Amino acid sequence: MATYTLANLQTDIRNYTEVGSTVLSDTVLERLITNAEQTIFRAVDMDDERFYATSNCIIGNRYVSTPADCRVIRYVQLLNDNVSPNIQVFLEQRDVSFMTEYYNTPSTASTSLPKYWANWNETCWVVAPTPDTAYEITMAFNKDPVSLTDSSKSTTGTYISNKYPDLLLYGCLVNTYGYLKGPQDMLQYYKGQYKEALESYAIEQIGQRRRSEYGDGVIRAQIISKSPSSN
Repeated sequence: MATYTLANLQTDIRNYTEVGSTVLSDTVLERLITNAEQTIFRAVDMDDERFYATSNCIIGNRYVSTPADCRVIRYVQLLNDNVSPNIQVFLEQRDVSFMTEYYNTPSTASTSLPKYWANWNETCWVVAPTPDTAYEITMAFNKDPVSLTDSSKSTTGTYISNKYPDLLLYGCLVNTYGYLKGPQDMLQYYKGQYKEALESYAIEQIGQRRRSEYGDGVIRAQIISKSPSSN
C-alpha cells in the first residue's frame, strides 16, 4: 500500500465511503484523522517518537521535572558515581500509592540512592529514597507525535502514514463510518481490519524493543495468538 500525504488520505476516505466533500469536508476529515492517530498512539508506544533527557537530581528533593512534550516515560536510569567504577542503575517503576506510603514511613524519609520512580502529576515525577547526591539521571520517553494534519507533515507524511498506511486508513474508516452512522456491516468490517493491522504493528514495535532496550513502557494493545488447531 502506498504511503499517505494528508490530501491522499482524505481522497481515499471519501472514495472508500463514497461520500463527497460536502459532507466529509477537509475540516471534518482532519478531526477524524487526528482522532484515529491518537487512538493508535494510546494503544501502542511508537518507537519513532522515543527521546532522552538527562539532568541531575537535587539533593534532598525527590521531585524531577517532566519535559513539557513528554507523553509517556519508558524508563529511568541513574548514574551512581559514588562508587568506583561508576555504575548505571535502572530505577524500578512504582505507582503513586506506593510512593505515598513510602514517604509516610518515617524510617524511609532519609536521603539515599534512589531505587524507585513513579509518575506524580503532569509536570513532575518522583523518586525514592530522596537523593543524597546530585546523581545524573536519564529518562527515556515518548513525545506526542506530530499529526499528519499538521502543516509540517501534511505533504511529507508521518511515521505511521509512511510505514503503516493501512493501519491509519482503517482507523480513519472506523471513525468515519461512526461519524456518518453508516452501515453496521461496513463498520464491523473495518474494525476487524483495524484490529489486525494494530496487532501486526504492536508485534513489530515489541520486537524492536526487545532487541534494543532494557525496559520500557507497556504495550497496551492486546495481541491474540491463535491456537495451532484453529483454521
